[in-house]
Amino acid sequence: FSSDIQDKVIQLPISEFGRFADMAISFGGDGTMLSASQNLINTDTPIMGFNVGKLGFLAEFSVDNVEKAIYDMLEGNYRLVDRAVIETVVNGEIVYALNDFVIEKKDSSRLITIQAFANGHYIGEYRADGLIIATPTGSTAYSLSCGGPIIAPSTNVFCLTPISPHSLSLRPLVISDSSELKFTINSPSGKANFVADGYHGRTLSDGESVVLNLSKSKIKLVKPMNNTFFDLLRNKLLWAANPIAEREQNN
Repeated sequence: FSSDIQDKVIQLPISEFGRFADMAISFGGDGTMLSASQNLINTDTPIMGFNVGKLGFLAEFSVDNVEKAIYDMLEGNYRLVDRAVIETVVNGEIVYALNDFVIEKKDSSRLITIQAFANGHYIGEYRADGLIIATPTGSTAYSLSCGGPIIAPSTNVFCLTPISPHSLSLRPLVISDSSELKFTINSPSGKANFVADGYHGRTLSDGESVVLNLSKSKIKLVKPMNNTFFDLLRNKLLWAANPIAEREQNN
């Protein structure tokens, strides 16, 4: 910052944002947005994300139009959307995930076995490198790269996506987010990684179970006034691209 601007800036620890900030602005990629969401999960502070990375499903605003986007925000030309969050308790601590929880093998190249239950009913046994439990927001992240479906953010579901399963018949499963999900670990190394949003990793012991539920907490995201989720998909995934027309034009 220049000196005249710096004199007007008050630095606060992120723990104080919920008390003083009307909005948080994130510059980075989706990882930065996820980090911000972890810190702001129990506040009512909306997050506005400027994409400095590559794809950016969460950080939706372009750094090429920073001034216009911030001007529109100050004028109230934006909309707020609530995104669902999953939560669990590990060692007495509540852990949240906006995108996904991942259970994966640790300290071994061998597959782990994960028994899955919904509301006490046995779903099945996943023998795989791991399992992704994704929200609709997280459906365009790790789950998508493992063959999971794209899910509209307003849909009230979770998606269970196996990572490199031993059996090709193990496919992604979409399940109501009102379900209480339980997973029991059986690992050749005696341990498994349990990761929230790619950041907060913990170790689960062989035979240990984790229970996941839809959280009462929500994450508020700032979105452009006239853009929809489908506009975002067309833009990021190039659904509207016409390679034949482009080739003819270049020729």
